Amino acid sequence: MATQHWRLATGSQVAVYHYPPTDPSTRHSIPFVYLNGGPVRGISILDHRFLQLLARQGHDVYAYEQAGGGRSDLLPMRQYTISRSVRDLAAFVDRLDKGRVDVLGFSSGGVLLTRALADPRIAARLHRAIIAEPGPMDGPTARITGHKGRESARGLAPAVSGPRSTHVPRYAVAFGLMRLGLLSPDTGLIGQAEGDNAFTAADLGSDTASAYCARDAHRIPVEDTAENFSFSPAAGLRIQQTVKDSPSIAPHLRRSRTPAMLMIAECSSQVRHWATAVLAHDPAIRRTQYMPRVGHHMWNGLDDNNDRAAAVITAFLQDEPAPLPDFPTRDEIPAFLRDHG
Repeated sequence: MATQHWRLATGSQVAVYHYPPTDPSTRHSIPFVYLNGGPVRGISILDHRFLQLLARQGHDVYAYEQAGGGRSDLLPMRQYTISRSVRDLAAFVDRLDKGRVDVLGFSSGGVLLTRALADPRIAARLHRAIIAEPGPMDGPTARITGHKGRESARGLAPAVSGPRSTHVPRYAVAFGLMRLGLLSPDTGLIGQAEGDNAFTAADLGSDTASAYCARDAHRIPVEDTAENFSFSPAAGLRIQQTVKDSPSIAPHLRRSRTPAMLMIAECSSQVRHWATAVLAHDPAIRRTQYMPRVGHHMWNGLDDNNDRAAAVITAFLQDEPAPLPDFPTRDEIPAFLRDHG
C-alpha cells in the first residue's frame, strides 16, 4: 500500500492512499473518499482490499488515516475533537482539488460524515454521502441506549493470540480509568505515542468479534498485521468525549440537501437508535440498505459480502435501482427497532 503524506490547511499531516480505477474505460467521474472507523485508528487490511475492489469497478478511490491514526502524524492531545476531524475532511477535499466528492463514512467515520452534512459550508463540497453503521452523532444521541442488532460474535469467538498491553498493570489501569472517565486522555501517566505503540490488535479482540455475526465466530478473518495495526486509545476516547459533550445537531441536519444513503448491518453491535437518528433527522437520505448476514464490519472478505456491499454503494452513487429494499424508511423506524434487534 503506497502511502503519501499530505499537509492539510488545518495543520494536520495525514497518510493518504489512492486506488485509481484499474480500467479507465469504466472510470466514474466523481472521486470517492473513504473515512474509516476507530476513531484514530489505521485503515485495516480488510478495508484496503475492499477499496481496491471499488477501484476495479471504476471508482477513483482516496482514503486517509485521520490525524493521530495509522501513518498520520500525531496531534497535541487537546486538539483531538470531532470538530477538528470535520475540518480536516473539508481541508482534505480542498487539497484533493477535484471538485465535489462522494464520501463513504464507516462507524466513527460515519459520525464524522453526518456532522459534515450538518454544516452547509462543508456539505457543499460533497456530491453524495454514504453513512455506514454510524456511532452516535451528538450528545443526545450518545445517551440513548436500547436496541442493538442480531447476536454478534462477541464472547463466542476464540481469544485473539499475541501480546496485549492490557496485561501490563500500568497500561491496564490507565486505559481502564480513561474509559471510565476517571483519568484524562492527556494524562502524563502514559504518553500518547507510548500508548499508541503499546496497544495491539489482541487488545481489541472482543471489539473485533463484535463486528461479526455470531454464525461467523469461528472464521473471523485477520483484520490487521503487526506492520499495519495502529490505534490510539487516548486520542480516540477524547474524540468520542467531544461527541458526547456536543449539543444536538438535529436542527442543522434537517437542513441537509446532500443526497445520502444509510447502511445498517443485521448483526450490528451498534445501538440501533444511532443509525435511525440520522435517518429521522436527515431529509436528504434517499434510501436505506439493511445488509443481511453481516455484522458491523460489512465488507469483511467472507463469502460474497464485499461484492454485496460494493453493489449497494455503486448503485446509489450511480443513481441506479437499489439491490435491496429501501428499508427501513422513516415511517418504519418504530417497527424496525422492535423487530430487528
